[in-house]
Amino acid sequence: MADKTPTHAQDKARIARQFIEAIPFSNALDMRLDEIGDGLAVISMPYSEALVGDPATGVIHGGAVSALMDTCGGAAVMSHPEALAGTATIDLRIDYMRPASPGQRITARAKCYHVTRSVAFIRAEAFDEDAERPVAAATGAFTVERRAKQ
Repeated sequence: MADKTPTHAQDKARIARQFIEAIPFSNALDMRLDEIGDGLAVISMPYSEALVGDPATGVIHGGAVSALMDTCGGAAVMSHPEALAGTATIDLRIDYMRPASPGQRITARAKCYHVTRSVAFIRAEAFDEDAERPVAAATGAFTVERRAKQ
């Protein structure tokens, strides 16, 4: 009989998923968690005319892309193998490389690559359906809230 007890990685993924689902702004942007685990997160959001920043071109507002990358970075921190209980953004630098193509889903991929006692660091990229050329790249620092030792 197989053991149905969740693994540490499954617990971390569940916590990260709950973290994203609890953010009303993420829900308003219709963000979807596509992948999570071991300090990696992939989150996407559909194109929406409500998020257009330039009506003449139909290009999504940079703020929506920023929110997607910020949420993805936080999820990557939450899913890191160390016992992290919560996080908040300290700093997020985003370089916009090109406008996202109107009508296309945008996907962010973030990796938490280093964790200190109090700060976690991420790198992220956002792509539209042209996965060869990034829409934006980001680096960020997030707070680290550790679980109390039991």
